[in-house]
Amino acid sequence: MIKIHFYIRFSTRYGQSLHVSGNTDALGNNDPSKALALNYLSDEYWYGVTETESPADQDNIIYRYHLKDENGESVTEWGNDRHLQPGITGNREVWVVDTWNHAGEFENAFFTAPFADVLLTSHTGKGKSDSSKKYTHIFRVKAPLLKKNEVLALTGSTEWLRDWDENNPLRMERKGNWWEIRLPLQDAHFPVAYKYLVWNQKEKSFVRFEEGDNRLITQEATEGRVCILHDGFARLPNNTWKGAGVAIPVFSLRSENGFGVGEFNDIRLLADWAKKTGLKLIQLLPVNDTTATHTWLDSYPYAAISAFALHPLYINLPKVAGKTYASALGSLKKKQKHLNEEAVVDYEEVMKVKLAVLKELYAVMGGECLASDDYRKFFRNNQHWLQPYAAFCYLRDKYGSARFEEWKTHRSYRRTDIEKMFSSTHAAYDAVGFYCFVQYHLHLQLQDAVDYAHKKGVVIKGDIPIGIYRHGCDAWVQPELYNMDWQAGAPPDDFAAVGQNWGFPTYNWKSMQEDGFAWWKQRFEQMSRYFDAFRIDHILGFFRIWSIPAHAVQGIMGRFVPCLPVHINEFGEMGIWFDTQRFCKPFIIEEVLWEIFGERSGWVKEQFLLPADGGYYELSPDYATQVQVEKYFSDLENTPENEAVKAGLFDLISNVILFEESGSMGQEYHFRIAMDKTSSFRHLIPHVQEKLRELYINYFYRRQDQFWFREAMHKLPVLKAATNMLVCGEDLGMVPGCVPDVMRQTGILSLEIQRMPKDPEKEFFHPNDAPYLSVITPSTHDMSTIRGWWEENREKTQHFYNHVMGQWGEAPAYCEAWINRAIILQHLYSPAMWSVFQLQDLLGMSETLRREKPQEERINTPANPRNYWQYRMHFSLESLLEQDTFNDELKGYLQNSGRS
Repeated sequence: MIKIHFYIRFSTRYGQSLHVSGNTDALGNNDPSKALALNYLSDEYWYGVTETESPADQDNIIYRYHLKDENGESVTEWGNDRHLQPGITGNREVWVVDTWNHAGEFENAFFTAPFADVLLTSHTGKGKSDSSKKYTHIFRVKAPLLKKNEVLALTGSTEWLRDWDENNPLRMERKGNWWEIRLPLQDAHFPVAYKYLVWNQKEKSFVRFEEGDNRLITQEATEGRVCILHDGFARLPNNTWKGAGVAIPVFSLRSENGFGVGEFNDIRLLADWAKKTGLKLIQLLPVNDTTATHTWLDSYPYAAISAFALHPLYINLPKVAGKTYASALGSLKKKQKHLNEEAVVDYEEVMKVKLAVLKELYAVMGGECLASDDYRKFFRNNQHWLQPYAAFCYLRDKYGSARFEEWKTHRSYRRTDIEKMFSSTHAAYDAVGFYCFVQYHLHLQLQDAVDYAHKKGVVIKGDIPIGIYRHGCDAWVQPELYNMDWQAGAPPDDFAAVGQNWGFPTYNWKSMQEDGFAWWKQRFEQMSRYFDAFRIDHILGFFRIWSIPAHAVQGIMGRFVPCLPVHINEFGEMGIWFDTQRFCKPFIIEEVLWEIFGERSGWVKEQFLLPADGGYYELSPDYATQVQVEKYFSDLENTPENEAVKAGLFDLISNVILFEESGSMGQEYHFRIAMDKTSSFRHLIPHVQEKLRELYINYFYRRQDQFWFREAMHKLPVLKAATNMLVCGEDLGMVPGCVPDVMRQTGILSLEIQRMPKDPEKEFFHPNDAPYLSVITPSTHDMSTIRGWWEENREKTQHFYNHVMGQWGEAPAYCEAWINRAIILQHLYSPAMWSVFQLQDLLGMSETLRREKPQEERINTPANPRNYWQYRMHFSLESLLEQDTFNDELKGYLQNSGRS
């Protein structure tokens, strides 16, 4: 038996406790609920001891610590790389002294995939170690940001630690994430003071000591005992690394040999340009298959029919054909030339041509491809999603619709039935094989592009949508994971006055937690094959999601879920006489009707309303919901008059103060967002208005914070731990007060945008105020570019010009190149880890390269649910690579700002 003593440096508060779990029976076999409970030792340490069996089968014990509070809530420290090897030491006792690894430590980011695999691989060597073969103490510490030729070393207050001789320290060796040295301290007088230092092994010279007080060893050396010190991170500057990137959708790339749309193969050219200018990151929009209707509506990249399948839009036909079948593409040159000369993406035509050619290629090379060992390996590794996806596509095309609830067969997914389609004797075999064939080639092409970018020192950042498509494969296969009666969206803001309705079903988090978030983990595993980092679209949805009932059209009819409701007793406590009819039903009187419809109010009353008591009106049962109204007008001619009446009826339906919580028997309620802007609220007496406003503020801005904090901490740490990609969150919109704390605790990078300050007291966010763990950008795909924004609001532009740019006088009417450049430079000199720019904003620094009309640079308008995503670069990537003057200037800006 070997006895292991655990010491963890951690200061707790009353009610908290610490536990250690690991891959042994004594440590609960990695089950936190069975972890070893530690004992409080002092304000600085917790302690525990356990015994393990023969070292033969326990040579590598991996363990981690958990912090629990009095409510049973648990937080697990970050990482899974702390280990000990009692079998190797030959000792009867092992003492480990550990430091809690807080997920929010800056250094943890540098052990994620983009840094560990690409960006920092050449910075340090392993180092030549001064370790002893016979030892009593093992020192381990991390230092991810050492420069080339730098290693860690150690010295201290005993001759065994070289008596503080900085010019002759004990050099450490890099082993995995740790720097390590093994030393004999049996003759030392304890406690022993020591410090880590940076040593240049090429120059054989001292660089610097770590910051802070000396470290102390108090655990003495005795026969049969070894002490392992995991000292966390060396106290060195940890916010010095900064990088810059370019953001552009794949479909927006333009190359000279393109097919009217960007392709995965074009990422290689973009990586060449990034390398040439010093950019380190390429950020893309989602690249999953969105083919639901075979129309331009499928251009919306956030409505994927599969969270795993790649989009055929991005395939390069010549690479599929290869030299052997290149002749099959000869007749396409005229069509290709026409499509590639288009200013924007012709989504329908590109997809039509590509799918037709892919089917021709499949007919002549599909059998050979599907029989290859490489394809079979791909199929085995992706079978869990590839089979249902291929079957879904086959059934979608067979029945002419992605709405699986309308199919004649297979409305409900059954795995055994789907697997039969992949038998060579099944009638659907060739059809489902085609979709597997396309996915295989998409995989090869994207993997090739990513590998090429990595060789150029460029990392790829992907995008995970917050939702899944309602009529897609994921909903078909596992409908229990989603709330199909709800629609995800966003509350009203400056960009969408009536909110946004994305149409996605919301996640059933309770169901997802039951299998340990298996779907999410599979999704992350799939993404990690191609991406080094990813952006979580609308990360606020992990705290609470804006949920709109199925009967509503506008986002303004939604509420946050989960959310603590207002109990009916609270209204009484505020001195409000609760009137269900008045607060929960649309408030409709003559004055409101005239205000909305004017002279058409008479016709509206006759067609859509019924008279009620007291001079009120109520909606006819046939038009009581927004969906019913939408359906009525969908059969009419689309005229401005009809659209105005429809919008007015939507306003009537949303003219309420409260929504009743379903199933609460009239006891619990939720406030309608922007309640105070409704005519219903305006017609209340001042006393009731005041008291309702107090409850409203409490409901939205106070009572939910801890509740939402716990909701996020139940999900995000688990999901983040499932991948080694760098995780970035899009934390914009109506941000709860708990969000910054959760982002810090989990080490997830925030998104900071100059014109969308998170502080409601500020008109603009200044790049100088960005936290280090953040991505800062002047615009996103959901916004106008710098140049477009400059022309939108003259008053705001003038204020920005004078107070943010520090310029005197009247602002120019148009965003001249020097203004665009100044804004880019503000972001480059920000303390944020990453500055990422839309390509349009970078080109805006050049009077000759920028697009003529800035309005044509915008990719998406969130307020428009039928936006056509078809933006393309206005010149080719090959041409961009030849712009030496611009490229050299951009490279200089990056170098001078420390981002290259």
